Amino acid sequence: MDSLTNGWFSELQAELWPGQSFSLKIKELIHKEKSKFQDIQVVETETYGRCLILDGIIQCTARDEFSYQEMISFLPLCAHLNPKKVLIVGGGDGGVAREVVKHPLVEEVHQVEIDDRVVELSKKYLPAMACGFESEKLKLTIGDGFDYMKKHKNEFDVIITDSSDPIGPAVSLFQESYYELMKHALKDDGIVCSQGGSFWLDLDYIKKTMSGCKEHFAKVAYAVTSVPSYPCGHIGFVMGSLNKNQDFVKPKLGKSEIDSIDLKYYSSEVHSAAFALPRWVQKNFYE
Repeated sequence: MDSLTNGWFSELQAELWPGQSFSLKIKELIHKEKSKFQDIQVVETETYGRCLILDGIIQCTARDEFSYQEMISFLPLCAHLNPKKVLIVGGGDGGVAREVVKHPLVEEVHQVEIDDRVVELSKKYLPAMACGFESEKLKLTIGDGFDYMKKHKNEFDVIITDSSDPIGPAVSLFQESYYELMKHALKDDGIVCSQGGSFWLDLDYIKKTMSGCKEHFAKVAYAVTSVPSYPCGHIGFVMGSLNKNQDFVKPKLGKSEIDSIDLKYYSSEVHSAAFALPRWVQKNFYE
């Protein structure tokens, strides 16, 4: 069934969030196509602005995208003492690249996105996010993240995986073997951060993902942010560090330095608060 019906888009996904749906009123269907990897839609909504939808799942909206993009970027960047070289896997809309290049210590950003059509359509229809591709710090590769990391060992300070949900082309990015690949692509004190889903929807799946991360990383944590257009209005991030003494909670970049960056959501206080989890979640993840 088409999820665009009678002027509304409804995010129907029985496998990932059965029995519930988030809906947006649509002003205009701007673009629709099927790429080699996924169905792509760009719509203009009544209240959330322009929206990118992949395989029937909302990836970003103009109204709230900055929360996700800033947090998946600055949580790992500000947990690292000197994140000079960064790898982004996924992130074809350009939003994460836009944020990563803002960090004053970042000198070089490499990005691998499997679907060139997401990149091209984002440049055309989502310029406020795709502006991330314009930075001189960034080198974009169209290809598979697995293959890319197999060829790049001990290179990166931070690896950020901005994937869609664990269905379709993104499934492999949540598996233990992916964390092993990232480990070998990192320098000795490297940090990874991946889209980690919502504990309100599938706590067991997140525990499985974190277990896969723990197989290869000395310190693992889960952080959260608020994104109204995502299922349950909330999403988390699985973070791993090769440093067993890693302190994820306290940002390494000073408050004045963070405040000088053009950010709308992330702050020193928000960084630390992101790791404070409800008691039942904390017990499941850490005890």
